[in-house]
Amino acid sequence: MISNMLCFKFVACGLLVLLYSLGFKSCSSSSSHGHGPRSYPVIGCLLAFYENRRRLLDWYTEMLAASPTQTIVVDRLGARRTVVTANPANVEHILKGNFGNYPKGKPFTDVLGDLLGKGIFNVDGELWHAQRKLVSHEFSARTLRELEMAVLEAEALDRLLPALDAAADHPAGPGGAAVVDMQDVLRRFAFDVISRVSLGVDPGCLDPALPTAPRLASAFDTAAGIIARRGAAPVAAVWKIKRALALGSERRLRDEVKVIHEAVMDLIRSRKKERFLVNDDNGGATRNDLLSRMIECGYADEEIRDMVISFIMAGRDTTSSALTWFFWLLTRHRAVERDVLDEISAMALQHAGDSSEGGEGFDLEDFRKMRVLHAALSETMRLYPPVAWDSKHAAAGDVLPDGTRVGRGDRVTYFQYGMGRMESIWGPNAAHFSLDRWLAPSSTSSSVDASGGVSPFRYPVFQGGPRTCLGREMAFAQMKFVACAVLRRFELRPVDEGRTPAFLPLLTAHMDGGLKVTVRRRVEKKQH
Repeated sequence: MISNMLCFKFVACGLLVLLYSLGFKSCSSSSSHGHGPRSYPVIGCLLAFYENRRRLLDWYTEMLAASPTQTIVVDRLGARRTVVTANPANVEHILKGNFGNYPKGKPFTDVLGDLLGKGIFNVDGELWHAQRKLVSHEFSARTLRELEMAVLEAEALDRLLPALDAAADHPAGPGGAAVVDMQDVLRRFAFDVISRVSLGVDPGCLDPALPTAPRLASAFDTAAGIIARRGAAPVAAVWKIKRALALGSERRLRDEVKVIHEAVMDLIRSRKKERFLVNDDNGGATRNDLLSRMIECGYADEEIRDMVISFIMAGRDTTSSALTWFFWLLTRHRAVERDVLDEISAMALQHAGDSSEGGEGFDLEDFRKMRVLHAALSETMRLYPPVAWDSKHAAAGDVLPDGTRVGRGDRVTYFQYGMGRMESIWGPNAAHFSLDRWLAPSSTSSSVDASGGVSPFRYPVFQGGPRTCLGREMAFAQMKFVACAVLRRFELRPVDEGRTPAFLPLLTAHMDGGLKVTVRRRVEKKQH
């Protein structure tokens, strides 16, 4: 019996060694071909992934930079085979050339489905096309753009500028200067704006009378955080089991989603009742927010709910993330700050007779002409994109332009954070903050488009091809509005001048620890 057991163990060990050697050779050749991390049988690159778990963005960037094609292949236990690329030709192929083969895919929609339902950012195929057509029409409507500008003006006048004024009034000195977390202020501001534009309600997140975030805002924050952890989980089966059993964070997510869904559905019902009571003889809508306009179009309640939730998720943290890094970078590059201020001041001189106190009386056309400010914001998002990466799932096998094989069901990720740091795309100074790359001397146009004249496949911060972000121009308008209103009045100084904050790639990227600053009123130079 003992000899038989020993024989069995010997044979088993021999088979394992054989399988390991064959598997190791297979994995090694695959990794070297795709210049991915070292992989082993069964577990793939799980060891390397774990070792680099606290620096994943830089780790991926280093591997992509070392790859001759700026593409790597990642095989990891519990995850689909993943192709990660920073190659513009591949990005164009994925987002445009072979667009139909790269939907978001079920693995992606499963992660976001509990919150976004069948909203535009979580669907593919005909349902996506129908929603895209609707949103495209709404975003091109003059009434929605006018509503956004009016909301920005009101929110800046009533809350943002008074909050910074109050901080500037606080006596300076050791232990006396008021410290403001600009990331938190900007997130609250953005949530107020997006809620007023999409829902037609004011949550008052930036209201000083409300020291804590309203329930709806906190529900969005919590739900987004849990869903981000879903997407980053090494093994998706873990969160799916927790969801099935309503355990831990998944139970909390269910509760927070219930709060969000109920709040939006209550608004839909009350808005329909309001519309019934006050509609005029022509059946015209009394409000211009997205929710009211969708009710006017006759969409079903759940479709409206999912659409406006998607809209809020897209706009709540993206602009605030970009602005947080923008203000921080200007504190590190005061010469750029002066150039931006000069441009804003020159534009303001053209509106000297305007009594506006918030946005300087600027309109969308004025913002389009602000080339230096546009370049500074674009450069900020090159280095610190609001979304660090985006993934699709191949519907069928394919070969990318650089020769990388893609199998059916493979996850294909284009890596915005890494692309912003590729010397092959941006030159030897890719790691440096410089506006020169955006302010081409050959440009004779007095205005800039939302892409800054750079190919969206080199700079896919707003995606590209059929899924190009429809809110791109509105996002730039909001960021420029805030930049103008804040920079002309206040100088921001980081509490820790020597700190280089960490970039946290959640659903929307955040600055780890926030942006703690003291606020001083700016002494404006008179221009004649």
